[in-house]
Amino acid sequence: MKPTAKEYDKLNQQASKNTKSYITIPKAFVIGGLICMLGQAFIDLYQHFGVEKSVASTLCSVTLVFLASLLTGLNVYNKIAKHGGAGTLVPITGFSNAVTCSAMEFKSEGLILGLGAKIFTIAGPVIVYGLAASALYGLILCIIRLF
Repeated sequence: MKPTAKEYDKLNQQASKNTKSYITIPKAFVIGGLICMLGQAFIDLYQHFGVEKSVASTLCSVTLVFLASLLTGLNVYNKIAKHGGAGTLVPITGFSNAVTCSAMEFKSEGLILGLGAKIFTIAGPVIVYGLAASALYGLILCIIRLF
């Protein structure tokens, strides 16, 4: 028997917990801030060892992607995300987590049809729209510089 829309809404409200925004928002802010602070610490650390700022920033990004993937594989990142919510979606670590989760989920289907085909299931749209937006912004910048 299929429930009506009203019955479904009632069942959904009974099953769903209300979000305590006064707790979740500050936690997301703190966790996201800690991730960003960690990134800045890596930049400062790399610069301390004599690396130029632009190279240090790149090394920081690589380090954060590696750490997020490693922590995802060890099931630690998901535990952090459970408490940090949107704070763990800091772009580079959240992207790394999304790609790594897809890779782990579909690895049992094989390297080509599983891992290779579905690794970008979640992150693919981010890449497509990111590239399209950057191309559009670059075109606009070129047009502005002509005048």
